[in-house]
Amino acid sequence: MQRLWLIFAQTVTIAVAILFVVTTLKPEWIGQRPAVVALQEAPLSGDGEGRAPGSYRDASRAALPSVVHIYTTQEIKQQRHPLFEDPIFRHFFGDRPEGQAQRNSGLGSGVIVSANGYILTNYHVIEAADDIQVSLNDGHTYKARVVGSDPESDLAILQIKAEKLPAITFGQMDSLRVGDVVLAIGNPFGVGQTVTMGIVSALGRSHLGINTFENFIQTDAAINPGNSGGALVDVNGNLVGINTAIYSRTGGSHGIGFAIPVSSAKSIMEQIIQNGTVTRGWIGVEAQEITAELAESFGLPDTEGALIAGVVRGSPADSAGIRPGDVLLAVSGKAVKDPQVMLDLIAALKPDERSSFRLRRDKTIVELPVKIGKRPPMRLEKE
Repeated sequence: MQRLWLIFAQTVTIAVAILFVVTTLKPEWIGQRPAVVALQEAPLSGDGEGRAPGSYRDASRAALPSVVHIYTTQEIKQQRHPLFEDPIFRHFFGDRPEGQAQRNSGLGSGVIVSANGYILTNYHVIEAADDIQVSLNDGHTYKARVVGSDPESDLAILQIKAEKLPAITFGQMDSLRVGDVVLAIGNPFGVGQTVTMGIVSALGRSHLGINTFENFIQTDAAINPGNSGGALVDVNGNLVGINTAIYSRTGGSHGIGFAIPVSSAKSIMEQIIQNGTVTRGWIGVEAQEITAELAESFGLPDTEGALIAGVVRGSPADSAGIRPGDVLLAVSGKAVKDPQVMLDLIAALKPDERSSFRLRRDKTIVELPVKIGKRPPMRLEKE
């Protein structure tokens, strides 16, 4: 009996060993075990990197390498307390060192526009910065210099010493329509490169009080602090705008963001790179919007046009005979609806050229030729 148990034990041991070897080396001999739960899995889309219906991976892949992170620092020197200037205090306690410099850091985004290192961003991202560092999508970081800026449109051009950079492709602003899908790319709150999706909510937004010259794309793609200067791209990854501002009561995104159109950004960028500055037309007038009350007070037939409230002495407008109280109706044949449109039309004119200005003076229509001047640079107040 004992011998039988020994033979049985040896047989089981050999069988288990054979099963282990077969399971490990030749599992196909045994066949697949049935799954505990039958699951349905979607097949891979190509190699996992190809085009997928409803996905914006191609647009993101095309634009992401061209969007950079911008880190700025500003030295803030602490002022000495007036007590340190007192002779008696200095006699007992001696001289005290000057206030130590502190560094104030900021961040934003930018877009590579040329392979040789030009980067487009917002002026407010690099304003008053003493040091600017640009971090690329591949992790490389470079020190940047400011080529030029235009505070009135909130744009600036930087340059880094690098070659063969992934420059973004510029889109066509004329083909952009309300309802088109757009992607906002930037570095919100410094968390890292981020892509958000939305649609074009409106075009030609102005009268927002953000910049002197306004012609914004409005979008509901999430734009947050740190996104400023980043790219707004279409579904092909082409640049259509530079993310600039948000409407928010809390500092976070409420679905109302604004971007500078690529057409405006391109024109300003080219002027800055070529000339270091932006040249705009100017005639030297101060205008105000015509309200229903003003129209009734001045006996005007409607509220169209811009009411000339003041004229700079010796300016092109003064030399041409434009007077306070005139209503500007058209510039070079283009209708003036309000002061913002007037500003844009005059700014688009070239200095030293002559343009026809159509005005309403009292009850008559007046046509005056005006020699356009050069708009003086915006004065920046330093604290």
